[in-house]
Amino acid sequence: MNAEIVSVGTELLLGQIIDTHAPVMARILADCGIGCTRRTTIGDNWERLVGALSESLERADVLITIGGLGPTVDDLTRDAIAAALGDELEEVPEVKEKLERFFSQRGIPWNPSIGRQAQKPTSATLIDNPNGTAPGLRCQKNGKVVIALPGPKGEFDPMAHGPVKEILSTLQGNQVIHSRTLRISGMGESQVEAVIRDLMDTESPTVAPYAHTGEVHLRLTARAESREAAARIIDPMEQAIRERLGSHVFGVDDHRLEDAVIELLEKQGATLAVSESMTGGELGARLTSVSGASKVFLGGAIAYSVAAKEDLSGVSRETVEAHGPVSEETATAMAEGIRKRLGSTYGIAITGNAGPTVDVDNKPVGLVFVAMAWEGGSYVDRSQFRGVREDIRRRASQVALGMLRNKVLEQV
Repeated sequence: MNAEIVSVGTELLLGQIIDTHAPVMARILADCGIGCTRRTTIGDNWERLVGALSESLERADVLITIGGLGPTVDDLTRDAIAAALGDELEEVPEVKEKLERFFSQRGIPWNPSIGRQAQKPTSATLIDNPNGTAPGLRCQKNGKVVIALPGPKGEFDPMAHGPVKEILSTLQGNQVIHSRTLRISGMGESQVEAVIRDLMDTESPTVAPYAHTGEVHLRLTARAESREAAARIIDPMEQAIRERLGSHVFGVDDHRLEDAVIELLEKQGATLAVSESMTGGELGARLTSVSGASKVFLGGAIAYSVAAKEDLSGVSRETVEAHGPVSEETATAMAEGIRKRLGSTYGIAITGNAGPTVDVDNKPVGLVFVAMAWEGGSYVDRSQFRGVREDIRRRASQVALGMLRNKVLEQV
């Protein structure tokens, strides 16, 4: 059984609102064992909406619509569903009475357009919406199931996770689709694929890579009668991947690289201080987003200017004048200086040019130095990143976390 999701609203196409509901609905479908094969966004246009719904009904067993159930003339979803199914619209008297009572109690004048929310396609039953005036719809006709949900988040979420999920869970015969994501650092997507290529040819579980900024994620997915049974199918595949990729696998699902680093530092009984120039505090923000980070993260400096590098991180003017603020030598001095000033086990420093133009020393956009210092030693990574400013900054903090993680793993 497969499903499609159609999100309705011109505001989505204009980028005025980000569609966060469709991913939620796709996860609910997976939990109910129904694969989502296509997601579509359609504006408030009658012909295009009816056409999109009709096409979806030709392909999919289940069609979910989101939005367009309100009282205004551009709320076309219930009418379009009726047209796509070959239904008429009919009024539900008790719903109209409820709407009239609702507006009367609040002293709001009645507008005939409000009554549109009491209409439904002839093949539909209503799904109660306790948080809004527009009921949801469930239509069953010609072997197809159509479910319509309202767009406001406070209405959509309770309905999607409540009655709609209950309906969907009865359609597939007690099966679920369960996924687990392995998170990888220090390898590119093509490198990861080269190492595990033969494992990606399996049908259960499936293995699919996708790239994030500075990371690669591997999604392992299995279908079974329960999440526990699907997990048992996934477990051997995860073990096989870990054996091939080793310590490059740092987390599962929502376990971030910063989470892994904080855990390792705590396990080692080590502490960390940072000095950031180009990243402007992004590394520190990532570290302090982890609950309990204060046990190992002592603090840091945003040493953006040359003067700040000297005053906050103890970099000598001679080092900066001789090598420039974006250099291996300056990065090393920043890492060593902040470590000594805060008395930490490790010091991390980042300096570079995030763009969009070359800097005063003609250092190219994307040139980044990440340095790490510890008692009796230091190391510097020189990278040339591509991308916009935000990507370069993110990649720099990712390199810093990965570098630190590898060093701590040597000691644990």
